[in-house]
Amino acid sequence: MSSGNARGGVAPLLYAHTPNAAGHWDLLHEHLRRVAERAAEFARPFGGEAIAYLLGILHDLGKANPAFQEYLREAAAGRPRKSVPHAKYGATLAYQLIWEVQRDPERWKELALPVGAHHSELACGGTYAQDLDRCLDEDTRVLEALYGYLRAASARGWWQLPKLDPGKLPKLDTTARELFIRMLLSALVDADRLDTEAHFDDARATLRRTWPELETLWNRLEAAQDRLLAEAEDSPVNRVRREVYEACLRAAEGPPGIYRLTVPTGGGKTRSGLAFGLRHALRHGLRRIVVALPYTSIIDQTAEVYQKILGEESVLEHHSDFELKPSGNRSKDRSEAQDEDYLRWQLATENWDAPLIVTTTVQLFESLLGNRASRVRKLHNLARSVIILDEVQTLPPELLSPTLDVLRCLVEGYGVTVVLSTATQPTFEESRLLRELASYEIREIVEGYAEHFRLLERVEYRVLPEPISWQELADEIRRRRQVMVILNTRRDALAVLDQFDEDEDIFHLSTLLCGAHRREILKTIHCRLKAGEPVRLVSTQVVEAGVDLDFPEVWRAIGPLDRIVQAAGRCNREGTCERGQVVIFEPAEGGIPRGPYLIGLEKARFLLREYPAESLNQPDFYRLYYRLLFDAVNPDKQRIQALRSELNYPEVAEKYRLIADDTLPVLVPWDDAEQRLAEWRAKPSRAAWRRLQPYLISLRRNDLERLRSDGWVQPITETVYRWCGQYHKRRGVVAAVHDPSDLVI
Repeated sequence: MSSGNARGGVAPLLYAHTPNAAGHWDLLHEHLRRVAERAAEFARPFGGEAIAYLLGILHDLGKANPAFQEYLREAAAGRPRKSVPHAKYGATLAYQLIWEVQRDPERWKELALPVGAHHSELACGGTYAQDLDRCLDEDTRVLEALYGYLRAASARGWWQLPKLDPGKLPKLDTTARELFIRMLLSALVDADRLDTEAHFDDARATLRRTWPELETLWNRLEAAQDRLLAEAEDSPVNRVRREVYEACLRAAEGPPGIYRLTVPTGGGKTRSGLAFGLRHALRHGLRRIVVALPYTSIIDQTAEVYQKILGEESVLEHHSDFELKPSGNRSKDRSEAQDEDYLRWQLATENWDAPLIVTTTVQLFESLLGNRASRVRKLHNLARSVIILDEVQTLPPELLSPTLDVLRCLVEGYGVTVVLSTATQPTFEESRLLRELASYEIREIVEGYAEHFRLLERVEYRVLPEPISWQELADEIRRRRQVMVILNTRRDALAVLDQFDEDEDIFHLSTLLCGAHRREILKTIHCRLKAGEPVRLVSTQVVEAGVDLDFPEVWRAIGPLDRIVQAAGRCNREGTCERGQVVIFEPAEGGIPRGPYLIGLEKARFLLREYPAESLNQPDFYRLYYRLLFDAVNPDKQRIQALRSELNYPEVAEKYRLIADDTLPVLVPWDDAEQRLAEWRAKPSRAAWRRLQPYLISLRRNDLERLRSDGWVQPITETVYRWCGQYHKRRGVVAAVHDPSDLVI
């Protein structure tokens, strides 16, 4: 191994990494150059290539520290010693260089923050200078050595440092700048990880997929659509679906920007939205389509639709069910146990280098506003893409300002087209408090959507004039052969169940039951509905999240209007009767969830008093509802926008949570759960985890602490628990219900 001194102008041969399995050392200057070139390539779609190249040169420059070189030698000889930091030295050097060149107390952050974060997380831009000043004062000799190596390597022609154009940087104190720095980190991290992976684990690198081109996907969709049209009968539903599809193709020729796709239930929104995305991407040279949905239950359905049309190898499905660590074993043991299929999927989710990604809104937005390097890594691949936000009305109102602002930044600075897709469209641009999209022309993809809603009108709404008790509700249920009742909370659902004897024929669905148990109940319900047998179901909102049910009559506790419409989507779904009946009632007892849900409920209550119930069949009625809702909720309750302008990345990541309470999976004693657990622990592959998934319920971390101390749960690993209490065949995990206004579905 060679070493040397850079002070005389000769750059020594230093190293970035210990030898790989073939015994080859990774030269530092070659690693820096390769990462710089690749980071520049990743940042080119958003105009950040010059800065990203410089980031690549600086990111591991701290490894030129003689102490770090000694650390590598010791590690290679099998004598591990205490790790030597390197990222902070590259960040400090960037800080010093930018100050010397521009005398600007702010511009260093575009370089120093990503360099300092590339192995960890973005620091707070407002206080990070203190850490770098301390490094300047305390580590002068190290920094001199690094500066000497940088100059000597440049003189030797190993790289050519670009000159930064300050005019290309977003203006100070803007949220655009905050996202730009995060995007630079993304380009740097992905470039660095891929280069390091190629050195240490070439076999792993070769497992990264080669994805089909967008044009191939478009040809497959077009052929599938031709087959569908040839087989479809001429009916009002199929005419609406055809018109929606054709409208999407016409709108796809329009310029990049923000679009609105308004389609009634059953109107073919999933397929038509994909058609818009593929056609628009090809028309404007965009790189991929990202479809974000609010519930994992409908992600599987959507991904399955796409896979049937385009092929399984064309779709990357990425959500939290696949992100949880498979076991409590050490990383090395876990990696050795994973099969190739799981590893391919895992690699693909790291950077979203795929033509079509189906993910959750949580994964998308908590990455866009996150600060961990591993989570941010994928973001540069969002530049020049189409993002379809399905069921966009589910975005939390109290987070709308940062959510919409980051979308605005993507559209303005990264060539992104955003599609707002739902049957109940929010009016983001018309709210008095929401100003992020006020100046935007949001283009309507289907201009004649009102007529489509009229043609597909399947239900009649009725509002009960007086509140109703649980006993009275139970009596109404008994009088009907086939009816579904949806309550606001799990506790309310259990209270209604308590009105029935154990031998009475009543079904229950909520997340107190595991997925396998719910599927078994749903199978029985489907058979009974089809046979015309009595079916009486008491449920929570769990059935509103993509569950395929079709009751002639649905009763829904008063709630936000969009939830009422979701419930109505489970009534007369197939049009088997002339008009299904949706009854909206006010419970005389029970709890009401707090926060925006309660505000939405109150606005719905007001509108249903002021307007006739049939207004719920008119799509523009929901625009009025959302104007009232958005004007009553603080869209930036956590002051995230101010924190973003201050570049306070840790606080932004902490406060921006689409799901307020973190949950962990708990295994329940149902059917062959223990066998599936044993298989997963023996070989924690993607397939094994998916087989275990149906036997898990999700409980809040805070509740788990209480339940664990009471002996109801025990840990299996650090991230998976086992239910030790009673699991009731009708009620499920009853002891988990704690909060009287529990909104967990």
